Amino acid sequence: MTDVDLTGDWYGWRLRGRHFVSPDGQRITQERLHGLLWRDAMELRRAGYASRRKAETGSTRRQIVKVIVVDLAHFQLHGSFAG
Repeated sequence: MTDVDLTGDWYGWRLRGRHFVSPDGQRITQERLHGLLWRDAMELRRAGYASRRKAETGSTRRQIVKVIVVDLAHFQLHGSFAG
């Protein structure tokens, strides 16, 4: 079993066997910590998708899109007009 007392910014935190122990004595395993970090990353990712959708659909002003259809034969004959 490894017992490690951390220093610097992590002063007060300890590794006791399989547990990471906070200064107030709360214990967490590596697997639990990994799961919490994964969940946090997924929530941030989901929030990013939600804000992007909101930005895309939140606009009250719609942009008008003009579609031009050029016949391929006309383009080949008069290529400068299509540009």
